[in-house]
Amino acid sequence: MRFEGIYTPIITPFASNGEIDWDVYAEVIDWQIENGVAGVIVGGSTGEFYALSKEERIQQFKFAAERINNRVEFMAGVNDIRVDECLDISMAAVDAGAKSLLVAAPPYSLPSEEELAHHVITIAKATELPIMLYNYPGRTGVEMGEDFLSIVAKNTLVAAIKESSGDYSRLPLLSNNYPSIELVVGGEEQVLEFAAWGAKSWVCATANFFPSECVQLMDILGKQSDFEKGRALMSVFMPLMKTLEQGGKFLQCVKLGCEQQGRPGGKVRLPLLPIDDALKKDMISVIDNTRASLHSILN
Repeated sequence: MRFEGIYTPIITPFASNGEIDWDVYAEVIDWQIENGVAGVIVGGSTGEFYALSKEERIQQFKFAAERINNRVEFMAGVNDIRVDECLDISMAAVDAGAKSLLVAAPPYSLPSEEELAHHVITIAKATELPIMLYNYPGRTGVEMGEDFLSIVAKNTLVAAIKESSGDYSRLPLLSNNYPSIELVVGGEEQVLEFAAWGAKSWVCATANFFPSECVQLMDILGKQSDFEKGRALMSVFMPLMKTLEQGGKFLQCVKLGCEQQGRPGGKVRLPLLPIDDALKKDMISVIDNTRASLHSILN
């Protein structure tokens, strides 16, 4: 097994002038490690990679690798709308010291399954790093379907798939038909269902503000297979995860969640705008309730 536990796609904190706040970024990384995550993902969509310049993304890789210092796994999100930029960023991740890559389809171009497979294998050959696929057709416009999977499964570097399609029928398909590609939780609301189909790891945005609790949940489900306690915890988490996934302001809510836990969050970059007062009020209430209920179960 290549991946096990929580892999947090960390936020990018911005200073008041809109630049990356590197001192706070160090705090973000350290807090994740202190709370027992298995890996830190730099350059994910939760980190607003699409709003960063190429230079900022590469600087993040270098900074994060030095700060992580092999305490946990450093995974790099290397996606870009342009394939040449994606390859440049992938090689920069290798140079910085990344141990694995998170790879999605290039958005907007709508490659065929064969074309997408060629893209992934090209990255694998160039970097020689393990790859976690990221299937999110809602953002990329294409699905990593069976033709694609049949091609990339032959490459031993294609190690896992973060499944974020929301299609539950994909879980038995992936688990039964592509055993060489590990199933990774890719939806905040679906941890229980993924674990039932054998997932041992979770790319978890919620861990930005509840890291220890998410680590414990994945341990209970993935290692202990204690689905009774897992259901109890998921019942507590569900109102929060519903707000995150269905509130329409995912990143704003994640950063607000950090602030409500006494952690740095800050603003988001354009084109996203600040959270509205009604959703902010709902989010604060659900975080408070979640925190109290989790404490009663886990402590």
